[in-house]
Amino acid sequence: MAETINEPELKNDLYDAVNGEWLKTATIPGDHATTGGFTDLADGIEETLMADFDQLLAGQLDVNSDEMNQFKAFYQLVRDFDKREQDGSKPLKPFLDRIEALNNYQDLSDQLADWILTGLPTPFSLDIDSDMKNSTTYALFAGGPRLFLPDKTYYEAGNQAAQQLMPVFTKMMTQLLTQAGYDDAHASTIVKQAIAFDRSVAPHVKSAEEGADYSKMYNPRTLDQIAASTSQLDLKTAITTLVNGTPEVIITPEPDYFEALNEILSDDHFAAMKSWLLVKTVMGLSSYLTEEQRQTSTIYGRALSGRKEARNQKKAAYDLATGVFDQVVGDYYGRKYFGEAAKQDVHDMVVKMVNVYKKRLANNTWLGKATRDKAVLKLDKLGIQVGYPDQIDALYKQFKVTPASKGGSVLSNVMAFTRIRNLDEFARWNQPVDRTRWEMSAHTVNAYFHPFHNIIVFPAAILQAPFYSLKQSSSQNFGGIGAVIAHEISHAFDNNGSLFDEYGNLNNWWTEADNKHFHELAQNMIDEFDGLAYAGQTVNGKLTVSENIADAGGLSCALEAAKGEPDVDLRAFFLNWAAIWRQKATQEREQLLLAIDVHAPAKLRANVQVQNLDDFFDTFDVKPGDGMYKAPADRVKIW
Repeated sequence: MAETINEPELKNDLYDAVNGEWLKTATIPGDHATTGGFTDLADGIEETLMADFDQLLAGQLDVNSDEMNQFKAFYQLVRDFDKREQDGSKPLKPFLDRIEALNNYQDLSDQLADWILTGLPTPFSLDIDSDMKNSTTYALFAGGPRLFLPDKTYYEAGNQAAQQLMPVFTKMMTQLLTQAGYDDAHASTIVKQAIAFDRSVAPHVKSAEEGADYSKMYNPRTLDQIAASTSQLDLKTAITTLVNGTPEVIITPEPDYFEALNEILSDDHFAAMKSWLLVKTVMGLSSYLTEEQRQTSTIYGRALSGRKEARNQKKAAYDLATGVFDQVVGDYYGRKYFGEAAKQDVHDMVVKMVNVYKKRLANNTWLGKATRDKAVLKLDKLGIQVGYPDQIDALYKQFKVTPASKGGSVLSNVMAFTRIRNLDEFARWNQPVDRTRWEMSAHTVNAYFHPFHNIIVFPAAILQAPFYSLKQSSSQNFGGIGAVIAHEISHAFDNNGSLFDEYGNLNNWWTEADNKHFHELAQNMIDEFDGLAYAGQTVNGKLTVSENIADAGGLSCALEAAKGEPDVDLRAFFLNWAAIWRQKATQEREQLLLAIDVHAPAKLRANVQVQNLDDFFDTFDVKPGDGMYKAPADRVKIW
């Protein structure tokens, strides 16, 4: 919680009253785009684990698993900076040579399955997730590629951010290509062609706002339909090879992209596409090479986020190694710093929040009984994962590091692990879904709800103060982790989660009248946030609606839970809610997130949601004329 509360300001701006003194003095580290809140917790975990892993490399820390021994070997390789300098661009050359050897689309088509397994870029994407209509089985999804700019809207005429960013991107990529061995003129041509190809892709992929609407994700296509989307590449052979079978249905979140693919992959575009493959590859792999290449590869990302400098060499090595072995590191962190007792305590808290939610549903006045009963059933079937998985994903048993003494480089090992990951991913197709599988490591400061699986996941890293602590009162904990827990539960009933039933199937379980009323309430939430001024721009209510519904449901549910405790203190509840959103960020990052992030800015999450709760006005005696006042008729209430 904030050290100093500005009492008079509580009625005008809750967030500033709680965090104002901190905001005056907080400084954003040069290698960060934010400080405070989530970032501070992540920095603390990083500091702890870096110290531990220094001991590990020095032989002063025993590890008790093969996976941790392989992590140690990889971390040693990553930290051998002299070897990385000696290797230079050599580890990258085989991949560039492979792209350079392409003379036409047929050359790519002939090796497409192996190309994808290798981890090389393609002008489309394939991945595996639960079938949206049959959540017990893994299905194949096909979509468009990621763009160079953060969103397709950046390619629209007159976009100011793009006019600033594209020259930075161009300069960085030209430098990276020259560092990889191309002469200046050739590098310049490659980048120019690559941007032209990216621009031809942009109109046909979804924007962040379009992608945030899950109701338009399920577009089933047959294998033949996907294969017919381009005459240049044999997608049918590639797909059947990758999944070792013949999918009857491929789910296509971006059908417009495949309708345009034949036009995108025209003969006239081949040279540009080849350049695009080179740029994507160099952009993606340069951070594994020399220090100069790593530093250069951060220039565009830093311009996007407003970070003043790249991570230092040692921290970047930690990021790289822990990113590759994320679940292994998460298991170590969870067991050492969280433990079974805390795991059970938080699990019990989640169950308590689920029960509060059930009670609220039972007393809901706008849902019909049939819809209410189905909503309660969805909560009964909700999977709960807390702290860390019971065991490390078997995938990591396959990760065997090739040391420098046997010709291994950082990049060669990363690409070997990438192939293992891709083989494992495609082997899941048509297999039973494993709902216990974690998609976030235990040392990640975050939480999530997966609508296709109907599960909520709370990694160990977020389960610390100010979110949760045995030293905090129950009201403080409910204003922190309680609201986060209920937020994730609420995702089961936001505008996207509500489309899926208790098994995670895309299945309309609402009556027509209830569905109509829900969408009217959701529109109120869109209207409440849409157009709010922030960081020189405005909030997109449609883009952020699902997270705002989850915030509102989570906060109101956590409030009810807090009121049920003998030591209830609503002032402490609301103050800690404001404290967990404490953040200072660069303007560049704030503006980027306004364009692409499904979450509203932290300050608005703190302030706007409390204005929907009658108890807030009573607790702080907020009256008409006060900055935080909102008339009862304007308070948005959904869950």
